[in-house]
Amino acid sequence: MFWRFLRKYFLTGVLILLPLIITGYILFFAFNLVDGILRSLIQYLTGRSLPGLGFLIMIGLVFLAGLFGTNVVGRKLLAWGEEILRRIPLVKSIYTATKQVMEAFAMQRREAFQRVVLLEYPRRGLFSLGFITGEAPAEVKGRIKKDLLNVYLPATPPTAGVFLIVPREELTFLEMSVEEGLKLLVSGGIITSAPSYQSTSDPGRGTRQDLPVFRRRGQEPHKYH
Repeated sequence: MFWRFLRKYFLTGVLILLPLIITGYILFFAFNLVDGILRSLIQYLTGRSLPGLGFLIMIGLVFLAGLFGTNVVGRKLLAWGEEILRRIPLVKSIYTATKQVMEAFAMQRREAFQRVVLLEYPRRGLFSLGFITGEAPAEVKGRIKKDLLNVYLPATPPTAGVFLIVPREELTFLEMSVEEGLKLLVSGGIITSAPSYQSTSDPGRGTRQDLPVFRRRGQEPHKYH
């Protein structure tokens, strides 16, 4: 009885404190990372270390960059600078890929993830959760002669992932919001915000008939266009 009582409250304490500790650690790590970018320069100029000043300066620089990039002159200068970067072979690849990924995850580009899908990956019988990001390039569709879609499969946590071009008929479209799908991935399948899903057969284009399409009860399925 005593050990059961001890284990119960110990596990409760772990569940309360562990998220706080992890959150604090991540914030502390991010603070030191940002602050350390300018720490050496500040120490060289002032002759002493001033913890936190680099972080404040970096926040100010980010704010000024955003302010600069939203006015007419700033947009023109940024476009001119990007054009120069895109003409440098190695820099072009790194800059373009980094910018596209950042824009895809930015709040104003959340529509980059259009639908949540299931597909058999990495082998038959195993299913991965992915996100439709658009139609496949015309050149690819012209060569393969199939209705192809771009699918992004994030890792867990979704800081990296796999990009696939998949035939539409091999995808199972889910009636799950992008937010629910991301929450499911970030938690490693532990957190599911959907109260209940029931399978339904969707005769629409792009839904595999050998797998269920999930939707909330009381909602009609909709197709991806």
